[in-house]
Amino acid sequence: MFESLAEKLDGTLKKLTGRGKLSEGNIKDALKEVRLALLEADVNYRVVKSFVEDIRLRAVGAEVMQSLTPGQQFIKIVNEELAGLMSHESQDLQMVGRSPFCIMLVGLQGSGKTTTAAKLAAYLHKRGRHPYLVPADVYRPAAVEQLEKLGAMIQVPVYETDLDSKPEFICGDAVSRSGTVGADVVILDTAGRLHVDEHLMNELVRIKEATAPVEILFVADAMTGQDAVNVAAKFNEVLDITGIVLTKMEGDARGGAALSIRAVTGKPVKFIGVGEKVTALEAFHPERVASQILGMGDVVSLIEKAQEEFDEKQTAELQKKLRKNEFDLEDFRSQLVQMKKLGSVEDIMGMLPGMGGMSKKLKQLSPDDTELARVEAIINSMTREERRSYRIINGSRRRRIAAGSGTTVQDVNRLLKNFSQMKKMIGRFSKKGRLGLGSLLG
Repeated sequence: MFESLAEKLDGTLKKLTGRGKLSEGNIKDALKEVRLALLEADVNYRVVKSFVEDIRLRAVGAEVMQSLTPGQQFIKIVNEELAGLMSHESQDLQMVGRSPFCIMLVGLQGSGKTTTAAKLAAYLHKRGRHPYLVPADVYRPAAVEQLEKLGAMIQVPVYETDLDSKPEFICGDAVSRSGTVGADVVILDTAGRLHVDEHLMNELVRIKEATAPVEILFVADAMTGQDAVNVAAKFNEVLDITGIVLTKMEGDARGGAALSIRAVTGKPVKFIGVGEKVTALEAFHPERVASQILGMGDVVSLIEKAQEEFDEKQTAELQKKLRKNEFDLEDFRSQLVQMKKLGSVEDIMGMLPGMGGMSKKLKQLSPDDTELARVEAIINSMTREERRSYRIINGSRRRRIAAGSGTTVQDVNRLLKNFSQMKKMIGRFSKKGRLGLGSLLG
């Protein structure tokens, strides 16, 4: 996501940072390239026009022209305006007052509403809420079955939908019954269509009247670009939506929907879907996305993700082992498993400052995720004794490990050699009292 846009903006802004002074001509040329990059990213034309004009007004003023670092000041303005385009700050769900709080998901068929309902339930459950999933798409029995399976997977109760009942009755009844299952949040998965039609909108209005939701979230496929923005505007006109969820943000969409949808509807993006797993839903942070697009990275999100995924007790025990140089292959494997939860190597590198516009180079230079999977397979093929004392792994054991992991003896040899060198390096650091790896994991 945003890969092409980030590369184009990176090249444009680098031309300005090396200049001691900026002229109106320099700024005009840069803004032309910024405008073209945004239009190619499928950002709404009116949004681009307004955005570029706002930057121009600030850039030709004293704020930049009299600055000691005009190039950096210009980038700062672009960053602030980009974040402002997406609403500056992240927007939380409005759940104040008496429960149950009803959240209504709406959108076209195929946008990912059902999966998003389960992801949102998992997201809220992890934060101490007690969600209740309600399948209200009576026209697609498969959607009801899908939500029931997803609910069972994340251990969240699902309302027993009668396909012969009207959707507004189903939703109203679910809200009334939510207390019986101990729920404080009711998530309605409503029906969609291939396109906006009057029958669909009337049905959604009736559901809204029957349940009085605190949130009406429009779910849009980010891959559809401007189409998603236009449809969101129509839903907002009828239902007065409170926010947007963009799905498939991990794909190669150009980013136009994320950058346009708030400006067109006036409603913020609240969540983004970043993968197929039921845990792959994240709060949307405009300022962090803007920084990523401009190559400034997103270290805050990386730290938050690490804190959420890494086991504190396990990490503390690992630090003790590192200080005593007792780190073994069992520990190494557990760290690989935890690292995988953060995403691919490319995803992690992309969150680091200065790496945003280098995605193509990263693919060539960074460790391949398949290589990490191969390493994990080799370690899994070892016995517990071998993982804890790798020096006992002789020739016959290496052949057995290679056969069991679907690799070669050379692959096993390489892993053991690299691990042995890492152990020596950790030993040197621990003796000097500068345990870099330990402090990183802390």
